[in-house]
Amino acid sequence: MEEEKTLAATAQSLIDLVNEISLVSDYRTTVKKQCSNLARRLKLLVPMFEEIRDSKEPIDEDAVKILVSLKEAICSAKDFLRFCSEGSKIYMVMEREQVMGKLLEVSAQLEQALNLIPYEDLDISDEVREQVELVVSQFRRAKERVDASDDELIEDLQSIRDKGSDPSADQTTLQRVAQKLQLMEISDLAQESVALHEVVASSGGDAGENIEEMATILKQIKDFVQMENEYSEEDQKGVEGLNSGSSGQKSTTVNHKIPVIPDDFRCPISLELMRDPVIVSTGQTYERTCIEKWLEAGHSTCPKSQQTLTSTTLTPNYVLRSLIAQWCEANGMEPPKPPSSSRPRKISSFSSPAEASKIEDLMWRLAYGNPEDQRSAAGEIRLLAKRNADNRVAIAEAGAIPLLVNLLSTPDSRIQEHAVTALLNLSICENNKGAIVSAGAIPGIVQVLKKGSMEARENAAATLFSLSVIDENKVTIGGSGAIPPLVVLLNAGTHRGKKDAATALFNLCIYQGNKGKAIRAGVIPTLMRLLTEPGSGMVDEALAILAILSSHPEGKSIIGSSEAVPFLVEFIRTGSPRNRENAAAVLVHLCSGDQQHLVEAQKLGLMAPLIDLAQNGTDRGKRKAAQLLERISRLTEQRKETTTQPEIEAEPTQPPPPPPTSDAADN
Repeated sequence: MEEEKTLAATAQSLIDLVNEISLVSDYRTTVKKQCSNLARRLKLLVPMFEEIRDSKEPIDEDAVKILVSLKEAICSAKDFLRFCSEGSKIYMVMEREQVMGKLLEVSAQLEQALNLIPYEDLDISDEVREQVELVVSQFRRAKERVDASDDELIEDLQSIRDKGSDPSADQTTLQRVAQKLQLMEISDLAQESVALHEVVASSGGDAGENIEEMATILKQIKDFVQMENEYSEEDQKGVEGLNSGSSGQKSTTVNHKIPVIPDDFRCPISLELMRDPVIVSTGQTYERTCIEKWLEAGHSTCPKSQQTLTSTTLTPNYVLRSLIAQWCEANGMEPPKPPSSSRPRKISSFSSPAEASKIEDLMWRLAYGNPEDQRSAAGEIRLLAKRNADNRVAIAEAGAIPLLVNLLSTPDSRIQEHAVTALLNLSICENNKGAIVSAGAIPGIVQVLKKGSMEARENAAATLFSLSVIDENKVTIGGSGAIPPLVVLLNAGTHRGKKDAATALFNLCIYQGNKGKAIRAGVIPTLMRLLTEPGSGMVDEALAILAILSSHPEGKSIIGSSEAVPFLVEFIRTGSPRNRENAAAVLVHLCSGDQQHLVEAQKLGLMAPLIDLAQNGTDRGKRKAAQLLERISRLTEQRKETTTQPEIEAEPTQPPPPPPTSDAADN
């Protein structure tokens, strides 16, 4: 009992540790990708920790020691991630090899600890074990693949360092470095100064030559930014002076000021108002001409995030362009005009200019058309995306995804239906899944799932299933409130709607954190009804979901009280190979908490079909059958011991337990 408490406490501390890591954000631009990947992988370990915490299986001291070593590795990862969130940006570039070496060290420590996990002893489910093994393989690949450094940024910093306090330092280089490191504001520079001071403090006050050089670089950048800010203020005052009139005549624009352009409307490269904003593969938006010049110069990274661009496709940001147009009109400025039809469009996946022109027209109708235009455009995109893979890539490249996401909230049910179905068709392309989630589609899809037409609800469920193929999306979708309306659709939808809801729920419940949500939403009574309802056509789906939920303590309890054992035994006897293995999986979990279920199953004739499953079933079915046979063997041994030692069967002050036949009579 004491060991169980220690194990549960250790598992809970691991969960708390990962939750603390998830609160760390705003990683420095130079290591953002690596840190985000590390934090994401650690979050995928939470389902295993939850199963360990909730397990009632006996545990030995060695397993606890392994978890403690894993905790030490995760603590090291937390310290590294916190440094990458709060540390000096200049230090991370100048000492990149040391920083990346620490990342590899942390990854190796985590991989080594995870490889020692005794899955069988800890009663880890197959689904969670597969997820953890995937994380281990990702750590292994992370050791083998280290992202290339930004040589230009390093050279620029070295150039600034070599010039020292020389006033002739290249202003263009200073501007480029300040922009790349996002040190264009005084507040950012102050934070960098504090972070650099922390490096000195952690070294015991011995700054060393490298730190002194970094301090010199920071001073040069700070002087440049302050000078730029002073020029900007003087320019503003000069404009205001001109507006007030120099001839002494009263001007009608004395109090007029040039409106301050919102930061989100400025191109990160030129810092000017964007007229033709486009999105690159990292999700950042730039003025088209600026980013095209950047790419033509041979760069392969995103100027703002420094992440490597997975493609050079530029996707028009129609939503932002619309917001900029509204802002311009409100401030008396000329709004951006549609790109000239003579300009060559970079929609690489279309086979002809005519197709590209057609898609461009559809995008503008989606963004700026009246409801009738939007309805017909969304319907056409829905059909185009359904036809072939090339169309799905090309439509996404053209910027359709954020426009379709915006239409999910329209009161027009037909537009809503077209939009969610178009997103479903686009999500078939793996590269589009991330873009759909990044565009903020999940809340809108859930809203359609709750209140849309029946066809829209069915397609919303299918879209959630498609998106949940990616593990991180399972967490996002589960946390968005999608599970209760999926259970409603599973209970009361059309046959197709039930199928779509079941596939989505199955995929979502692979993530441990979603199991409790589904159980509390009342999915188990619905599944039991579908399992036993003649002609429901949902037996395969119901058994598969029950097999996942039975590993959850609350799910196991509800299934056990639903008189499920007779049906499970019958499926093991006569079901399809997949249904036999899932029924056996449910029974394994039920019997791990209550031997009476095993007694009942034996009375119903479990042994013969179980032996057959152990010999002729699927690989998973054989494993589950072997586990049940082992439990039956253990139970038989206990009965023999009870027969030979009746005097210790029960406490003298307690009545004897009822005979085994009473359970069968009750059922």
